Amino acid sequence: LGSTDSELAFCNLLSLLVESEARTIADLDPTVLHSWFQRFDFLGSSDMHLSDGDSIVCFHGTQSPKQMYHARIQPPDNQDTYRSEAAKITFNDPRDTYRSAFIVSSSPFSGGQWMQMQPGQMLIIRRGSVAWDSAPNHYQPVKSVPLTAHQAQQKYPFMAQSQAEQAQSSSLVLNVRAMSKTPEGIPLGYRVFEIKHQTHYEYTEPVEHSTHTLRLQPTDDHIQEVVSSTLSISSPAEEIQYEDVFSNQVVHCLINQPYTKLTIVTTSKVKIFARPDDDHSLSRRQTSIPLVWMPWQRQMMMPYLLPAELPESQLTELTEYAMSFVKRNDSSLLKTIEDINQTIYRDYRYVSGSTSLATTPFDIYTSRQGVCQDFANLLICLARLLSIPARYRMGYIYTGADYANKIQSEASHAWAEVYLPYVGWRGFDPTNGCAVAQDHVRVACGRNYRDATPTSGTIYKGGGTETLTVDVKMRELFD
Repeated sequence: LGSTDSELAFCNLLSLLVESEARTIADLDPTVLHSWFQRFDFLGSSDMHLSDGDSIVCFHGTQSPKQMYHARIQPPDNQDTYRSEAAKITFNDPRDTYRSAFIVSSSPFSGGQWMQMQPGQMLIIRRGSVAWDSAPNHYQPVKSVPLTAHQAQQKYPFMAQSQAEQAQSSSLVLNVRAMSKTPEGIPLGYRVFEIKHQTHYEYTEPVEHSTHTLRLQPTDDHIQEVVSSTLSISSPAEEIQYEDVFSNQVVHCLINQPYTKLTIVTTSKVKIFARPDDDHSLSRRQTSIPLVWMPWQRQMMMPYLLPAELPESQLTELTEYAMSFVKRNDSSLLKTIEDINQTIYRDYRYVSGSTSLATTPFDIYTSRQGVCQDFANLLICLARLLSIPARYRMGYIYTGADYANKIQSEASHAWAEVYLPYVGWRGFDPTNGCAVAQDHVRVACGRNYRDATPTSGTIYKGGGTETLTVDVKMRELFD
């Protein structure tokens, strides 16, 4: 890439890493890595530092005109600030109180127990500690006297900061509905939709006794507001409204009067509020697979972590398929889920009527075709095999956005939601290859389709042959 000594040395190190097939510094034999640095040391001054983001390698050349020092800072005696003639390091995060840190510098900082590196010595540092040392018994302690804040400001005036400069104030809007713009000034607003969901049953013989469970009222929460929602049933019924264990609004109907036709109509008006994109730069949200759950978290999420009951050979095949996404996304949680979502959209065909409720995720994996609920089930299964909580979501999608599968506008739609640590439940629509946003109206959720089905029932007497038709109309309202 260049002609300087450091660039040539760096490229040579990279070529050696490629030849060794090591993906991280931890994969390398430390003595072999040390021999690589010694080759450069023979050619001249070579203080070198190399990091893969998890480990740091420090080599102090035998011909170097500088001195190299290092210190391990451990709780509970670690200071908030360390200063040298060139820099200042501040550990002002409250979590730093309980963590160890390791500093390598060409000059010792104020405070701490500093050791002088020997010429030709190499250290591998990982997680605030020395993982390997080429000269473990040849340390030379260096005395460092802690400085008061006043002394530090006099000695290093360029580092002086007032209390006002260091103080930061921030405000956080907790209700998304109250936000009119993002922190960057991008306007936010809401969209209003009207959904009419009509279900019609016809029977060749009168139904004398039946019960029905209806999950048709949209979810009302901080980003979705149900302005109004009405339900009508063509036959007299005893109706019980309640909230189920998944927080779905449910109506249970008991019908004791004979009927040959039954029509259920729900009309809802819903506001969908825009919200700023999730900030995944935050440390707690930089999540890698495998995820680590606290015992009580795993207990609470267990219903959303168990994959479908399938033969072991099929689950093994699906696990390998899921892991292929993890590997090509360097174990990034979010990128892996987004990749699975996009891959199902690109590689699987939407074929209406090609599957049934008995179709399994493995069937979809092998046939590469299905409908929205099948694609949601496949994403859910793959996520759970990676220990990512996932659940089934039923709702509606506004196809005025010109999505590829407009047939879904004629019925309810389905997608998957995964739980992202320190973010919450987020929806992914593999049928359309997109994240759930303001075109989706959320209704019911659960472990699977049966927990969130819009209408279900049991006929106890009569009925004969049943004919079912469903019609969904969704339109955007402009106030």
